[in-house]
Amino acid sequence: MIRRQSARGEWIPASGQWPVAPQDGVDVSKDRIWIDGCFDFSHHGHAGAMLQARQLGTELLVGVHSDEAILENKGPTVMRLDERIMAVEACRWATQAVPKAPYVTSLPWITHYGCWYVVHGDDITSDSNGEDCYRFVKAAGRFKVVKRTPGISTTDLVGRMLLCTKTHHIQSLEKVLAGEEGPGGDAERKVTGEAMLQRIKDYATDSTGLAPGCDVWYWHASRPAKLRRTTTSSHPDRRPSAGGRKDSNAHHHHHTAKEEKGTFARLIEGQGVKPGQTVVYVDGGWDLFSSGHIEFLKHVTQTEEEAAKERGWYNDEAKNERIEKTGGDYGPVFLIAGIHDDDVINYWKGINYPIMNIFERGLCVLQCKYIHAVVFGAPFSLSKAFLLTLPYGTPSAIYHGITSFMPLTYDPYAPAKALNIYREITNHDFQNVNAGEIVARIMKGRAMYEERQRLKGEKGVTEEVEKRRQELEREAEREKRRREVESQFGI
Repeated sequence: MIRRQSARGEWIPASGQWPVAPQDGVDVSKDRIWIDGCFDFSHHGHAGAMLQARQLGTELLVGVHSDEAILENKGPTVMRLDERIMAVEACRWATQAVPKAPYVTSLPWITHYGCWYVVHGDDITSDSNGEDCYRFVKAAGRFKVVKRTPGISTTDLVGRMLLCTKTHHIQSLEKVLAGEEGPGGDAERKVTGEAMLQRIKDYATDSTGLAPGCDVWYWHASRPAKLRRTTTSSHPDRRPSAGGRKDSNAHHHHHTAKEEKGTFARLIEGQGVKPGQTVVYVDGGWDLFSSGHIEFLKHVTQTEEEAAKERGWYNDEAKNERIEKTGGDYGPVFLIAGIHDDDVINYWKGINYPIMNIFERGLCVLQCKYIHAVVFGAPFSLSKAFLLTLPYGTPSAIYHGITSFMPLTYDPYAPAKALNIYREITNHDFQNVNAGEIVARIMKGRAMYEERQRLKGEKGVTEEVEKRRQELEREAEREKRRREVESQFGI
């Protein structure tokens, strides 16, 4: 039998009808943390909340609201429930995703899954009636607040798509991190750069959110080497087009740059490659990091794990040897993700791409559990020099999907193929979910999303009033306690 919860439209499942295991309740632990939300786009604001929540306990359960509940309380989602669940499960700090979690956080639900505390950012989230979604857990004293990630939200990303803005682009991530570029004066830029570098360090942590995890690098090279196909010759290829006329887009499609080794600067030191691990490399824009990216990375990992299984990686003897040498076991794959600069992506895709700047895209990649190292500023077209001088040596494999979303007159993976390290991942169910597809969804339902933005603006007024009310209540409570202390001691 299903019992109706006190919050409108939500239900408490009976035994055997919960969305995921366990079907029977478990002992409640203060080290098992609950966080919930829509998680529409797996942007770094969501990841930042999960990171802070994970740091408060040893397990993190993530409730994900249904499409229907979000539509009723907030407006239409861009990503489907299965896509949003996949994004949550790929976050390195999430222990388990719980689909169809109530929009108004329910004490019976969090208790069933053994969680004592619920974590949320320091902003107010309200239901369709304008009431606080966390009112029940707050009243029970089972609520903890973490800092909301500044400068990013699903609403902000939708706005960038609808308005086609490019003000979020970063010219040089390295200069921004050093405080040499960006808005404001010298002191303000320095503070901003230090905060951004600290954010990268935070997102490069391991599954506990407390210890070093990913290695982070920046590749220094000339702009032409990052933008275009490279060649060992300094002479650009200006061959005529198939029709015998010089291609009007020759600058974009045929102009080559002299091959450069470049230099790798370490931004963050992580765990590095462990004995026996296979080093593989993937690259891309990773814009609006989503299920298409995640499924690709998952397939790359599984492909290498299957190969490792054939080599006996998972045998007890091999496992015990790793534990004896390093103090713990680990997987057979070390996956490096190269991330292109904003101007590189915009050069090839135009309009206002990328929707997320390189800093935001980097954080999205770092939070993914399949990634072990990141290279900011990676070249669009791989060169032999780049591949041979990667910090971990030449990778064993370069992976890419079968389908290309960008028509080119040359193969950016030709050097990898010449080295016989190029591998392809077959198409999958989320093959077409990328930045272009997501923007198309937004544009198709533009009227709905603009209405969502308008309603959210109106709801924001209600939420600000609610936030102020709660602040006044806290101030009143503090004043009450002060008076009680003073009267107790006759002050």
